[in-house]
Amino acid sequence: MRMKRVLAVGLAAVMALSLVACGGNKKASGEKTYKIATDTTFAPFEYENKDGKREGIDLELLEAISKEEGFKYEVSALGFDAAMASVESGESDGMIAGMSINKKRQEKYDFSQSYYKSQVCFAVAKDSKITSLKDLKGKTVAAKVGTVGSEYSKKMAKKYNFEVKEFDGSSTMYQEVTSGNAAACFEDFPVMSYEINKKGQKLKVAYTSNEGSEYGFAVKKGDNAELIKKFNSGLEKIKKSGKYQEIIDKYTK
Repeated sequence: MRMKRVLAVGLAAVMALSLVACGGNKKASGEKTYKIATDTTFAPFEYENKDGKREGIDLELLEAISKEEGFKYEVSALGFDAAMASVESGESDGMIAGMSINKKRQEKYDFSQSYYKSQVCFAVAKDSKITSLKDLKGKTVAAKVGTVGSEYSKKMAKKYNFEVKEFDGSSTMYQEVTSGNAAACFEDFPVMSYEINKKGQKLKVAYTSNEGSEYGFAVKKGDNAELIKKFNSGLEKIKKSGKYQEIIDKYTK
């Protein structure tokens, strides 16, 4: 009798543990963790600080929005082109990487509401007397491949008769100007401002245009509509609370 009782109790305990385990697995598996891709070097939106930690406007906005909307996510810093490929292949659910919203990209991606509007500017050496696009006539300027700054500089080059030389990396582009090989370099204003004010680039912003682009959070077209909805909802909430402006000011002032 005692043996039977012990076996019964033991069996009941095993069944109870099994139910708890099943319940836990169901809860865990039912809670979505979004995979978000980002760039590696696009300060002040995403970059690695001196301690090796990734930070920036995009990452802090994503964190604040996720807290408001109660969703979990994992970030992978892949580089801009790799991040886009990751979303297109379905390996990532979305990306936030200072990504400009344009018609060509809207053919492949669904975008959130714009979370930042950036204007294009150009910077020159600190002792330069260049102050306008007209002053660039007959000169060579630098721009980064694939950026809005590059597109804008090429358009203006036709009108003001100057030459555009493109580079893969921002640091090389800046060096072209400080070394005197280029008269100016074109970039989004917040990026250029950060490089000068926070990282000590020996440049100055000489001109800021009225043209630029709006940045958006992106998912593969037709996929993850719920994630876009959550992002938009959270963005609206942090704008109302003042958290949005607090994050922007932290990196741009």
